[in-house]
Amino acid sequence: MNRLRERLAQLPDKRTGKNTRYRMEDAALGAFSVFFTQSPSFLAFQRSMQETKGLSNAQTLFGMHQIPCDNQIRALLDGVAPAQVLPMFGEIFEMLQSLGYLEAFRSVNNNLLIPLDGTQYHSSSEIHCEQCTEKHHHNGQTTYSHTVITPVLAAPGQSTVIALEPEFITPQDGHDKQDCENAAAKRWITRYGPRYQALGVTLLGDDLYSRQPLCETILEHGLNFILVCKPDSHKTLYEWVEGLESTGGVQTLSRQRRRGKKTETDTYRFVNQVPLRDGDDALLVNWCELTTTRADGTVVYKNAFASNHTITPDTVADIVKAGRARWKVENENNNTLKTKGYHLTHNFGHGKQHLSTVLATLNLLACLFHTVLGMSDAKYQLIRQKLPTRKSFFDDIRALTRYMCFGNWDNLLDFMLRGLEIEAPNSS
Repeated sequence: MNRLRERLAQLPDKRTGKNTRYRMEDAALGAFSVFFTQSPSFLAFQRSMQETKGLSNAQTLFGMHQIPCDNQIRALLDGVAPAQVLPMFGEIFEMLQSLGYLEAFRSVNNNLLIPLDGTQYHSSSEIHCEQCTEKHHHNGQTTYSHTVITPVLAAPGQSTVIALEPEFITPQDGHDKQDCENAAAKRWITRYGPRYQALGVTLLGDDLYSRQPLCETILEHGLNFILVCKPDSHKTLYEWVEGLESTGGVQTLSRQRRRGKKTETDTYRFVNQVPLRDGDDALLVNWCELTTTRADGTVVYKNAFASNHTITPDTVADIVKAGRARWKVENENNNTLKTKGYHLTHNFGHGKQHLSTVLATLNLLACLFHTVLGMSDAKYQLIRQKLPTRKSFFDDIRALTRYMCFGNWDNLLDFMLRGLEIEAPNSS
């Protein structure tokens, strides 16, 4: 939390004159505290506590100097671009890397897997700002929306994902066309590819991403890819697969496994070096397909992937398993942000410039903080394990911080441990 305060203390302040009662970091920490505690009323309770006790959890837990009201927070943050906050994601990633937490996320060819996926968090026919994407309908109506790409670090068998820097789909200077998910993905790869290149990284994504320009961008930055590859959008590739199949050029491998009381058969087909699209300049990729059937012939899963990883009988299952991990960005990250207390799609404030995007960034950052605590803080882990649900944990945080002022986070966690009759870690 100290490093976050230091980062937010560097936010640019465009105010002039003497109307600077509240610091910029107080506004940003105030918004972050609401997302971190999952309590829309957190600051109102802390202002009341400040009046009665002379001290509040906004100060002791989050390091705020004064507590601005919601409208003041919105006004102060509207001019702050998300880029001012994004370095925190990189710092947390480097910290986790230095402490060895990322090794558990190694997968195919000892790579780290990063699924990319876009998710919409605002849509309105009235509320909009200069960062909105516009869709003009035939009936003359315009829909304004915000969409963000939310990369995460994920791995098969890992229920936890680690959020990385988001990339917002917003109008770009000097571009006449609307911004889109593929263009935003290219920006993210160009910006952060140099950091991940030396670590060994494979990007995952759905069929939208398996297009040659994006695949070339991935390779140019020293990254790998495993991307969904559907027949309807890759006709040339599948014509090659069909032709090679007729001459024995496509390898097939079948494996049976038990799933409960039932037996399922996984049938893999794969071939290396087939063109991703038509044309002499087509990128050659490696293709694999998995079809899972039950004993009665019912198909329960079928999907195919394009990759630059060489596919062999020894690697095909791992490559497919890694490719299927792309779902984790949606299930463990985006759905969590929308349905598990973060309320990403709620309009906390839209503003005219950057308010919507910077609030979304702080919300994503709060979720990342919770992930890191769940991985590295023994007290936090014990309490989460004892309480039946995530909701119970945050219900308790809201209640405790409403009525009591804690000197620091350790004091709060220790109080919860005693109440749950859990022995604190490292205690005698």
